[in-house]
Amino acid sequence: MSRTLKLAALAGAAGALLAFAAAASAGGNGAQTFTQIDKNVVQVMPPGPDSSNPCTGDLGTLTLTFNDVFHGTSLANGTSWFTGTITGTLDFVPVDPARPSYTGHFTQWFGDENNLRNDVEPSTFNVNATGSDGSHLVFHENDQAATNANGVVTVSFEHVICG
Repeated sequence: MSRTLKLAALAGAAGALLAFAAAASAGGNGAQTFTQIDKNVVQVMPPGPDSSNPCTGDLGTLTLTFNDVFHGTSLANGTSWFTGTITGTLDFVPVDPARPSYTGHFTQWFGDENNLRNDVEPSTFNVNATGSDGSHLVFHENDQAATNANGVVTVSFEHVICG
């Protein structure tokens, strides 16, 4: 489910970046800013690697209903910030009817800061769901990548917890 939400976030971010081109001026310093808000977005993903249970690998149909907020700021000198938050409900129905279905909540946040000396891209992703068999699915992912002005990766990590 993590990869699926990241793809959803990137799709939303792409739309937001297109809107960025037509953003209003944020002041006399040449800053441009935008905010995009979407509500009650529904995505249904058929069984596949992007809609699998992140803790068991079970394939299934994933239905997401969410709200999102994307915000970006770009200064005249090329420095920029971009953040996105996506939060909503999920329903996961596995292909194998012997495996539990899950219903719950998810939240994802990600950002990007480029100050011309480095680029930092952190993100967090959380799922809390209850299974049809009474089980509890808790998933947390935290990752970050950073590069210096030469494009050399200086920090890269991904922490995943399933429980």
